[in-house]
Amino acid sequence: MTKLGFVLDSDNCIGCHACTVACKSEHDVPLGVNRTWVKYIETGTFPNVSRHFSVMRCNQCEDAPCMEICPTSALFRADNGVVDFDDGNCIGCKACMNACPYDAIYINPETNTANKCNFCNHRVEVGLEPSCVVVCPTEAIIVGDLDDPNSKISKIVARDDVAVRAPEQNTKPKVYYRGADQASLDPTRTAIANDGMIWADTTADHPSVHVELGKKPVDLDGVTARTTYTTKHKQTWGQMVSGYLVTKAIAGGVMLVAALMALLGHGGEQAAVGVVPPIVAGVFLGITGALLVGDLKQPGRFYYLLTRSNTSSWLVKGAYVLMGFAIVLGLWFIAGIADSESLIEILAAPAAIFGAATAGYTAFLFAQCEGRDLWQTPLLLPMLLARAVLAGGATWLLLDLFIDNPEPVAVHWVLIGGSIAVIALSWMELVSRGTRHVELAVHEMSRGAHASLFWGGLAIGCALPILCSLGALAIGADESGAVALGALGGLLALLGMFLSETAFVRAGQSVPLS
Repeated sequence: MTKLGFVLDSDNCIGCHACTVACKSEHDVPLGVNRTWVKYIETGTFPNVSRHFSVMRCNQCEDAPCMEICPTSALFRADNGVVDFDDGNCIGCKACMNACPYDAIYINPETNTANKCNFCNHRVEVGLEPSCVVVCPTEAIIVGDLDDPNSKISKIVARDDVAVRAPEQNTKPKVYYRGADQASLDPTRTAIANDGMIWADTTADHPSVHVELGKKPVDLDGVTARTTYTTKHKQTWGQMVSGYLVTKAIAGGVMLVAALMALLGHGGEQAAVGVVPPIVAGVFLGITGALLVGDLKQPGRFYYLLTRSNTSSWLVKGAYVLMGFAIVLGLWFIAGIADSESLIEILAAPAAIFGAATAGYTAFLFAQCEGRDLWQTPLLLPMLLARAVLAGGATWLLLDLFIDNPEPVAVHWVLIGGSIAVIALSWMELVSRGTRHVELAVHEMSRGAHASLFWGGLAIGCALPILCSLGALAIGADESGAVALGALGGLLALLGMFLSETAFVRAGQSVPLS
């Protein structure tokens, strides 16, 4: 068996960018994106300074998270061990970009599909070397078969002091660095100076802490060097994902409360329990699907999730969860139209299970995003379930403006309980310790660029709704003033949820990976 790999010799690299240019020429890589690039860092203070070069690219991981999360197997392993890609299968979901701990995957702006270094596999398969190897003037890029103990690359890996990027991710990368400064391999140990870099200004697409030009950033915990040149990487997931987290929480939460109503003996309430909840949940489930499809770079291929499924991906599993939930909603609606209280009581358990699964499966999807340590938290599943409870209570309080809520007091306590759970889980998230990536992301979320969204989300989405519900209960839940106050609390809860989810999604992607 062949297991191809790279040794990138930083001691020999002169930062000429010949590899980058050759890669662009070989693969017609558009401007603004790169399959391979050279990163510059500087250590020390003037006049005792050093510049270090490191070539960045796909690490051809043996345990490749991009392959596991790809819903259509557009990323696959070739017979020679190379992680290659198939443009014809890619739906542009961008999940692989967050799964990669090395920032190695980009969306080709001309094809709207995910591309990356594929070891110039079309050349390797006919006995040629990758284009970057051919043009390197100092032979700083070495390739070979890591399974062959007599190959040059195997001898270097076995005998020399080599390192890999992000070893804590356990992806078993097959790209080794010889002579590289550790700060060059760990982007959290470097910072971009306030005036930008040598050929580019700092932008929002260059996530990094800033330091004063010309001074060693010893005042920043863990930062030991300055980044003077690197490529920018845009955040992959944005408000579409934040919105989808909210809409599916509403869909799942509405049916969790509907199931509770059925268990409390209100399954015979045809409009309030039998008909309206599945309609509302179905509408928000449809919006969820629209957001998912709309966020794809190849939305016309969305059906590949079902026709070319990679069942290890939680994008695929999530699609089946949503389909199962839609079937349960349809059955509940039929039971409501038929005014069958007994059937609604039977459907209460499946509705609750699928509602919770709809709200919570994203925790497993985010867990496959190996590059985003904040999203790996074990608190994410209970948080998503708590948000579903909160969203369910909030939506039912809004519906109370139009339908006769059979248990208004219970719904208020559902909202209060969900809000308290979200606050408690948020506090646990802030005080818990994790990797350096987690701590930097939590800092960005709670005290950095996204702090206003995070704290505003908790205040608007949890604290104020609690006060509204307590006020409504004090007035009397059936009073018209209480109904209006409850609806206000419900609206604030959903708005705050969107703000909090936006902060979480953005902060998770704020830590640089290369």
